[in-house]
Amino acid sequence: MRSTFFRILIIAVFIAALGLASIYSSTYQKEGPWQDLFGRQLIWLVIGLICFIFFCGFNYRRLWDFNYLIYGAALLTLFLVFILGITRLGAQRWLKFAGFNFQPSEFAKLAIIIFLARYFSRKSVNDTSLLSRKFGIFQGLILPFICVAVPMFLIIEQPDLGSGIMLLLVFIFLLYLTDVRLKYIWMLLGLLILPVPFFWHFLRDYQQQRLLVFLNPNIDPLGAGYTIIQSRIAIGSGGFWGRGWLSGSQSQLYFLPESHTDFIFATYSEQWGFFGSCLLILLYFFIVRQGYLIAQRTQDTFGRLLALGISLLLALQVFINIAMNMGLAPVVGLPLPLMSYGGSSVIVTFIALGILVSIDRNRNVF
Repeated sequence: MRSTFFRILIIAVFIAALGLASIYSSTYQKEGPWQDLFGRQLIWLVIGLICFIFFCGFNYRRLWDFNYLIYGAALLTLFLVFILGITRLGAQRWLKFAGFNFQPSEFAKLAIIIFLARYFSRKSVNDTSLLSRKFGIFQGLILPFICVAVPMFLIIEQPDLGSGIMLLLVFIFLLYLTDVRLKYIWMLLGLLILPVPFFWHFLRDYQQQRLLVFLNPNIDPLGAGYTIIQSRIAIGSGGFWGRGWLSGSQSQLYFLPESHTDFIFATYSEQWGFFGSCLLILLYFFIVRQGYLIAQRTQDTFGRLLALGISLLLALQVFINIAMNMGLAPVVGLPLPLMSYGGSSVIVTFIALGILVSIDRNRNVF
């Protein structure tokens, strides 16, 4: 357990330090509230580390007992966003608490993973075992899908299409990993894919524009396609070794919007180049691999599904964000874990990593 604790801690802190350096680099020349971003992110990082240490010592099996409370809290905060939420850049996604903004959708991602891990497990005298093999189509597919669809719909309505799709992807992957009958999964995929052409008319204008510029950014180079064009220029201009810290035309001359949040990978790549980008991806690979190895070592089904779900969430967010920065996926507004500016993402990620350590620590103890 101790080696797992230090491995995850060192990798996570190193990634977060790279994020802090990139945030400072992209904002230090800007005036006004921009200069506070580095200090705020540092505070979030300290809080995240405290949460990490707390959950490392927390027995993850207590989450089994608190499962419905956690799920209910996630739904409640998502509902409160529509009543008390703060609107920025046309999206109402944040709740203000003690002077800081909190994004409930980040908490909902982890809450859904805990809920699904609990739902597909059953508790016996000495451990938990897989329950899904005894499920029919209602219990194995329809009921858990409804439980995921409610928070997913609330998140998409904020609007936050990226986080909503993330919940759906995690749900589908976990269905496969829990040995739900394969025909049920194919039925779900079919039901989701067939009406896709009709969903176009329900998308907001900016979401339609994002999908169009994904296919061809040059159709609106000064509008919806501007950010992705600048992101690709930033990544390409970094070359092999990069232009160096506090250097780079796209991030330093403010050509790249959201250079400290959704497009922080482009900022980082411009400064540290292909070599630095490969190093960052390797660090993410190591931390996801730790989660996978913990799941393999865990005989308790609840803990195994929880570790797999957390690993999946991290891997999917990293993959989609980097693909988005490179123009290989539509812009959906997902942060890069531990790198992007944002307290909610940093704290929830550290909590998830702490749960991973707790699973490894308590896997042989009831």
